[in-house]
Amino acid sequence: MKKPALTPLAATLPASVPFVGPEAQERQRGAAFRARLGANESAFGPSPKAITAMQNVLPDAWMYGDPESHDLRAALARHHGILPENIMVGEGIDALLGLVVRLHVGPDDAAVTSAGAYPTFNYHVAGFGGALHSVPYKDDHEDPDALIAKARETQAKLIYIANPDNPMGTWHDAATMTRLIAAVPDTCLLILDEAYIELAPEGTAPAMDTARRNVIRMRTFSKAQGMAGARVGYAIGAADLIDAFNKVRNHFGMSRISQAGALAALQDQDWLAHVRAEVAKSRASLAGIARQNGLTSLPSATNFVTIDCGADGAFARAVLASLIAQGIFVRMPFVAPQDRCIRVSCGTADQTAAFGAALPHALQTAHEKLR
Repeated sequence: MKKPALTPLAATLPASVPFVGPEAQERQRGAAFRARLGANESAFGPSPKAITAMQNVLPDAWMYGDPESHDLRAALARHHGILPENIMVGEGIDALLGLVVRLHVGPDDAAVTSAGAYPTFNYHVAGFGGALHSVPYKDDHEDPDALIAKARETQAKLIYIANPDNPMGTWHDAATMTRLIAAVPDTCLLILDEAYIELAPEGTAPAMDTARRNVIRMRTFSKAQGMAGARVGYAIGAADLIDAFNKVRNHFGMSRISQAGALAALQDQDWLAHVRAEVAKSRASLAGIARQNGLTSLPSATNFVTIDCGADGAFARAVLASLIAQGIFVRMPFVAPQDRCIRVSCGTADQTAAFGAALPHALQTAHEKLR
């Protein structure tokens, strides 16, 4: 019996999950993780006010969410000192990335990223038939100059950069990012992923300038606000660029529950300050654990710490495998030379202690395996 055919492009794509979730790994292991420190979720949870707001709206779950996310967009606009027409709310940055790529990239159109940077962008470019070009990291930082040079060389439609960066946790200051934005070719759009910006030092985010038509900024409630499971992200850009989302987006993609929770979270800046303090303590603890084991950690402006295991990717993968076997869920960068590291999310004191107890055995196991 014949079956409906995929498009020629879809037929060439691998069926893959870019990130194997901890739930899938737990099913494979036949046991739950003791410490969930691999997905950069917030172990400190959402604002209690956000939880209450979501609970209060549960009886209204029979209704679709507002397709315009009017109240949330208005609150975000006030928060950032811009207009609501400069904001689009969507189902996390991942979904918004897919829409931006769909709007700008056709078959063989060039897009530029860093080798080993957040891979969901690459996934979307491949899905729409684009040609992905990458440049290496420089000193464990994404390299703005190299990204611009590659974009000019390839006549790229899109450039992707995360600041602060995932998976390394490093960052550039606002002056550097401002220079990058000014250098973007007129026919190219810069996607500036700022998922971790609330956890970065002052002076990291460039000034808001929604008049520029060649930059779009991505923010999320998944990290500092602790709402990864609610799937709320938003894009900031020029009004005509934002309006283009209405050509392709899922207008009923946002649930009322998520919208209510995000609105309450945005209004609870005291909770955000609390989370920042907890993240700072956890980063210091993770850096201390690295030092106690003869390792170094990279400075971090995120809710995770990247730890240099001191060898190559094979050694780091052996360390990772041992941690997983001990019930500690962590991840690592995919591409050399960054794959010499493991990446550990900030967690509670108990979760961090569990990682600290497991790491010495993981290092010993890796040494023995690769001896």
